[in-house]
Amino acid sequence: MIDDPLMTLLLAPILIPQGIYTRKVTPKLPEAEGERAGVLGSGKVLRLLILGDSAAAGVGVDSQSKALSGNLLAKLSNDFLIDWRLEAESGVRTSEVIQKLESMNAFKTDVVLISLGVNDVTSSIQLKAWLQQQEVLKALLISKFKAKHILMFSLPPMQDFPSLPQPLRWYLGRRSTLFNSELLKQSLLSENLEFVPVSFPVKREYFADDGFHPSHLAYSLWSEVALKHIYHKLKGAGNLA
Repeated sequence: MIDDPLMTLLLAPILIPQGIYTRKVTPKLPEAEGERAGVLGSGKVLRLLILGDSAAAGVGVDSQSKALSGNLLAKLSNDFLIDWRLEAESGVRTSEVIQKLESMNAFKTDVVLISLGVNDVTSSIQLKAWLQQQEVLKALLISKFKAKHILMFSLPPMQDFPSLPQPLRWYLGRRSTLFNSELLKQSLLSENLEFVPVSFPVKREYFADDGFHPSHLAYSLWSEVALKHIYHKLKGAGNLA
């Protein structure tokens, strides 16, 4: 499977109107309300940074306590004093996250969780350029923010999104699968970056009302996946008995 500009060009007369229509009719859900930084729990200090787009921001639920960050913090706080920060915004692409990090004051972090890529997939960016951005993002997190462990979550299977019409659903699903495949290959060459597959049951209750974002059930499952990989990383690094 390759990134095929010719296919994109040939399908453009269909995909572009479908994309415009889908954005118009899909409910615009807000980001989850709640704190986006703080200190929680007790025990060994764990500095956690969560980066991303609307899913990381908790779109689909009304409170951060029901989103990825809240679910994860509740579980980690049993064993760690977590100094945490959520930097997420609906609609952002990888390039915009890089720009934001470049403009921020430096701080140290142990574990970084990244949920990015959907807005890149729906844009016109080519795969090669996106992979180069992933390298820039990783290098920035390591050099400026002293990240020890970077966990990059997989893009969702967009071919399963009920809000997307065909052939747009097929096309974006193909793109997201390709981006995931190449990101996995890239991560295998990196000591600091791990690609983390995340999948949910293809059932309506695992989607928010817009048929696009995760529901509270999906966020809970997602946090369990994140928790497992965080503990595995920390144990491997000698941070856990």
